[in-house]
Amino acid sequence: MSPKLDWSLIDTVLLDMDGTLLDLHFDNHFWQVHVPQKFAERHGMPHAEAHAECFRRFDAKAGTLDWYCVDFWTQQLELDIVQLKQELSHLIAVHPDVVEFLAALKTAGKRVVLVTNAHRKSLNLKMDRTGLAVHFDAMHVSHEYGIAKEDPAFWAALRRSEPFDPERTLLVDDSLPVLRSAREYGIAHLLAVLQPDTRQPEKDVADFAAIRRFGEITPASMPASRP
Repeated sequence: MSPKLDWSLIDTVLLDMDGTLLDLHFDNHFWQVHVPQKFAERHGMPHAEAHAECFRRFDAKAGTLDWYCVDFWTQQLELDIVQLKQELSHLIAVHPDVVEFLAALKTAGKRVVLVTNAHRKSLNLKMDRTGLAVHFDAMHVSHEYGIAKEDPAFWAALRRSEPFDPERTLLVDDSLPVLRSAREYGIAHLLAVLQPDTRQPEKDVADFAAIRRFGEITPASMPASRP
């Protein structure tokens, strides 16, 4: 489904980070390759066995706050996850058109809010690397609410500290479970991301409208003239 936005109907823009604003290649490579390699080295295991053990543990926590928590995995895997992320920080990359999109939102008078399941330590690393923090009116981390975005209750909790009108709010996120929870809560404008990881094929976004890049929905500085 092609995205069709009437920006006059939107006051607040909620934006995910990993896979939405940032290329998910960093996270995929980190968790699928780098961490299993380091786990094998740390515990003296064959790589295949370490990979299987890591993924067994990851799958058991999918969709929960623990899955996103660097402190949890530092303890569980006996690895310094923050330090390992810093080793690969050169792979952190911003998706095309993101900076221009964020600047245009501010010019258009929209409230621009980052809403992520990422741990605050991961958020800080990525903001330091990309410089994107200056574009946001606020940045919210689900750990600080005790609820992951996959739970519709998250949006009610967020709204208590970040007042927004669901009918006049846009959420852009690469996670279908997150988009479904937002839709269940009542957020009216929802967009998926077709290619969160630029090294992977486009994903199935089910019945959600989706973008390939933010240039497709960047608000114009002036309203388009009509014939």
